[in-house]
Amino acid sequence: MDSSPGDGAPSGGNSPELSRNPFNFQPQQYVVGGKSPPKSVNVSQDLGRRRGHKYKHSSVSHQIFLEPTPREPLKVPASLPLPTFAEVRSSMTPEQKLRVLWCGCHLLVGGFVKYSAQGSTAMTALSHLMFYDFVGAGVCCIADIGSNFECWRRTSLKRPFGFERFEVLAGLAMAVILLFTGFDLVSHNLQHALENSGGHEAHHAHPDHSNERVSAGSVDTAALAAIVATLISALVLKNHARISKVLRFAYLESLPSVLSNPSHFLTLSCSSLLLLLPLLSIKMYIWLDRTITATVAISMTTLGCRLMWNLGRILMMSYSGPGLESLLRMIEADPAVSNVEEAKVWQVHYGLCQANFKLRVRSLDDMARLRERIQSLVRNKLGGGYGAGGQKWEVSTQLLLDKD
Repeated sequence: MDSSPGDGAPSGGNSPELSRNPFNFQPQQYVVGGKSPPKSVNVSQDLGRRRGHKYKHSSVSHQIFLEPTPREPLKVPASLPLPTFAEVRSSMTPEQKLRVLWCGCHLLVGGFVKYSAQGSTAMTALSHLMFYDFVGAGVCCIADIGSNFECWRRTSLKRPFGFERFEVLAGLAMAVILLFTGFDLVSHNLQHALENSGGHEAHHAHPDHSNERVSAGSVDTAALAAIVATLISALVLKNHARISKVLRFAYLESLPSVLSNPSHFLTLSCSSLLLLLPLLSIKMYIWLDRTITATVAISMTTLGCRLMWNLGRILMMSYSGPGLESLLRMIEADPAVSNVEEAKVWQVHYGLCQANFKLRVRSLDDMARLRERIQSLVRNKLGGGYGAGGQKWEVSTQLLLDKD
């Protein structure tokens, strides 16, 4: 039977229904890389952006990636506020105000000694000592006032040791002043000696000690004023107390507290010898005056070099005190210690020292006893003569078991 096209049999591609798209998809334009589409197209901004997989919050990740143990935030602040001048002034105690006033008086005494030093190089040297004592008194006064605020002593992330190390830096500047002052006195003495010994006239106008000498009243008044000012600074205000511990002259430690300080000892000795000048003849006057000046110049140079060396080691986180070798020998001799692998002893500033040890022990049974013994040895051997007077020692010990 013949079939006709009208019977619904499939035919060629001329049927309009078959020419339609079998999927009802509407063409849309989406964004790749976050670029905004044309304004004529209304497309969602999130289209084409991959959200990504949150590995941390997936069910599998809970078994693999464990949450870290929560820790308390550090109690150390990042930084501490610096006080203003008004806060510094309001925080000063009556004793600190007296110290500030005395710094000005000390400077006036030094100026009076310098003014009275016409005809005596020894009095000029004494005025230089008075100026150095004034600088030291000022540094001690600033350190005392700075201790009123927590930024001076408290630890912060910006300044782990506070501002106390600035006192060491100021002491280093004082050592430089002392050293160059000593060099200045030495050069002046050499210049006087060369000008008077060559048979020629001096190029500069200097007083001739054979024709001019300082009057007895000027010497006595200036020397007594220097003695009184030095005693007040040493006994009442305790100036140069921390710096004297850094110098550590063994032959001065047996003297009284005032004379055990090299700075006070030098000033008092020079002032006392100046009282003898008016009692001597012209020839003895010239000889003693030059001898005192040379002695003071050499002493100032020696003190400056030694102070610079010791304070420089403190700034470099080192330790220059005695007793370290004997301490290590005593630790190695302990029956529980098999070897001292590491020993670090260093000074932070005038008031703090640290000692860190890493030891290999034969048994951990005596761990507590060994720690206490090491702390006792450090405080007795290193903190005895060197740290007496307020130095704090922090001792940490790491013990490792010797498996051999």
